Amino acid sequence: MTGDARAFWLRAPGEGELRPVALAPPGPGEVLVRARYSGVSRGTEALVFTGRVPADQYATMRAPFQEGDFPAPVKYGYLSVGTVEEGPAELRGRTVFCLHPHQTAYVVPADAVVVVPDRVPAARAVLAGTVETAVNALWDAAPLVGDRATVLGGGMVGCCVAAVLARFPGVHVELVDADPARAGVAAALGVDFALPADAAGDRDLVVHASASAEGLQRALDLLRPERSVLELSWYGDRPVTLALGGAFHSKRLGIRSSQVGTVSPRRADRSYADRLALALDLLADPVFDALLTGRSRFADLPDVLDRLASGRLPALCHLITYDEE
Repeated sequence: MTGDARAFWLRAPGEGELRPVALAPPGPGEVLVRARYSGVSRGTEALVFTGRVPADQYATMRAPFQEGDFPAPVKYGYLSVGTVEEGPAELRGRTVFCLHPHQTAYVVPADAVVVVPDRVPAARAVLAGTVETAVNALWDAAPLVGDRATVLGGGMVGCCVAAVLARFPGVHVELVDADPARAGVAAALGVDFALPADAAGDRDLVVHASASAEGLQRALDLLRPERSVLELSWYGDRPVTLALGGAFHSKRLGIRSSQVGTVSPRRADRSYADRLALALDLLADPVFDALLTGRSRFADLPDVLDRLASGRLPALCHLITYDEE
């Protein structure tokens, strides 16, 4: 045996625990990764932690190396960065990103890891999976030079979209969130900020990521005629009610979803690996450090996820460290 590891499991909705894992030696074409950091994707993982994944979405919501089934017991997560200790010579000693649950070490196929560029700090690299979502969203949205764009929802996904969108020439980006504290994050990302009631209207592009019906309604209100909201929110088992009896029809508005599980058809020439590699290249920009809003030891993860899910611990991306394991 290569050795023992520990993994975070959701034992029952709202109850997490750390379990031992026996690791077999990596075979041909496999790598042993020793975790250095993982990131908690607060929105999605809070829904998983509280057992709110709809039954008809169990298959869609499976993470690449998930074990168990929803609602529980289940081993979940998908933002892991570590060092390759065993495997092909060209990967040994390299820092890599993997869509793996929270675990101290793991054996996966070599093609399941992506090398983190030397210019990207390992801690920042946990954001790769979320920046990948932003990349796919903007492939779907296809912004144009000079667009007036709004990102409604200043969580982890919305902030990543705003950060990438701000790189487009001539595009004016406004981040909208009900929490005034997000103004500081917006400033760090180099975009404007507004509360929902004060948001600019007549927008060419609106990306919605607040995971609330009120946010989606406001996103529609901000659009120019003949435009569509790009919907990135995932609502779990919550119903969404909208008022579509007014300007929705007269302005010929639309709502279009974007799903990271499928590469945007606008970029059918790109693979999943291409998309993830691009996300890691974008993370060379230190502006993304503004999204790492706290850190905790892996040993404390059950309590951390409980506090994140309940809102007692506010965060964008909460960093989990493994250096004491």
